Amino acid sequence: MTATRRLVEAGTERLRAAGSETPRLDAELLLAYAIGVERTAVIAHGDAPVGPGAEATFDALVARRETGEPVAYLRGMKEFHGIALTVDARALIPRPETELLVDTAIATVMTALTSGADRPGVLRVVDIGTGSGAVAIALAVALRARRVPPEDLEITAVDVSPDALELARENAVAHGVGDRLRFLAGDLLPAGARSQPLDIVLANLPYLRTAELDSLIERRLSAAYEPRLALDGGPDGLTIIGRLLDQLAWGLAEDGVALLEIGGDQGESAMALVGERLPGWVGETLPDLAGLPRVVRLRRGAA
Repeated sequence: MTATRRLVEAGTERLRAAGSETPRLDAELLLAYAIGVERTAVIAHGDAPVGPGAEATFDALVARRETGEPVAYLRGMKEFHGIALTVDARALIPRPETELLVDTAIATVMTALTSGADRPGVLRVVDIGTGSGAVAIALAVALRARRVPPEDLEITAVDVSPDALELARENAVAHGVGDRLRFLAGDLLPAGARSQPLDIVLANLPYLRTAELDSLIERRLSAAYEPRLALDGGPDGLTIIGRLLDQLAWGLAEDGVALLEIGGDQGESAMALVGERLPGWVGETLPDLAGLPRVVRLRRGAA
């Protein structure tokens, strides 16, 4: 039997040659998955022998990773905001950058609930383009931990893809928040927002430029395996976000807040689009840990 260290080293070399940006991490994660242990066990026990069955599984996983298939799809899960989500080709793999959207959403909801004690009805929150449900579920889990009564707010997860919604439902049930979320098939804002405007709109919509996405696919990177519908933001990357901005004019409450994730190089262009589509609105960009603009926060301007 081969020791874990030797398998990790061999897998790392194969993945480095295949162009992986994180070859050792990938190899460690895949070996841990093949054995059925945590990655820390692989790192800590480099001399431990690996049985022939697990070694064969690891070899097959590395071969698939060499073609560019994402580690998250190979393992069937992705850690995000302290929870583990089931992921597969039905939806986009959650990115670490999106955790800023969740953190900002949590703070926004808590502020609204605290300052709106006399608010009539529940706080209406909608996650547009929910995909695997990452943002809505992470928000619901965090609010449950803060003992926010479910009757105080209504969280609706919307996606145009029925397959993605099915995956989101599965993840919500797995994390015990299926009763705290509603799932709705639709293209951007629900029609009901015309009569009952939304208090908080969250959105992680496709923002890759079409040419950029095509380049990633040609290079056999993760995007080649993820749904194009969840990635392609049009020629400038802001086509779908622009459509949502148009809908916010009638769908966001007078004192509502919209939080939209954008690409790290889209800060200026996104704010210019806001000025064009929503004149008079107040907007700002929030930076991620790398200092790049990542979330646009919008409110209506003072009357």
